[in-house]
Amino acid sequence: MIRSVPWYGVKGMLTISMLAREAGVGVETVRFYQRKGLLRLPERPPGGIRRYDSAEVARLRFIRSAQRLGFSLAEIGQLLQLEDGLHCDEAREIAEHKLQGVRARKADLERMEAALSTLVADCGSAAGGSVGCPLIEALREDD
Repeated sequence: MIRSVPWYGVKGMLTISMLAREAGVGVETVRFYQRKGLLRLPERPPGGIRRYDSAEVARLRFIRSAQRLGFSLAEIGQLLQLEDGLHCDEAREIAEHKLQGVRARKADLERMEAALSTLVADCGSAAGGSVGCPLIEALREDD
């Protein structure tokens, strides 16, 4: 019995535009990742066009997922070098470092939220009076 193989499952069947569409990115994004060394640039056969396979779709999706988690392109490059599954400790270290950064930014955002909440509340209580705007005054003092 002949098994049906999806067109993108056949090695070397994707053009760059098909690759981009399958991964949910633009062609220029694919080219950008190639310039950064995150994606391979397949050889162009004589008189032909470059072709990609489903592994490149998976790699593109990995890159996009890692970006959504806040990893930089350099960090993503490091993770891609560890993708054989034998370097889990190193991958965990990269993720732990990223998590520390996220927690620090979260703490900064919480401090900013508290300060802005106070300023907004102060503005509400001073509205309509002869006193200058507390928010504007507070921002002037930070100069």
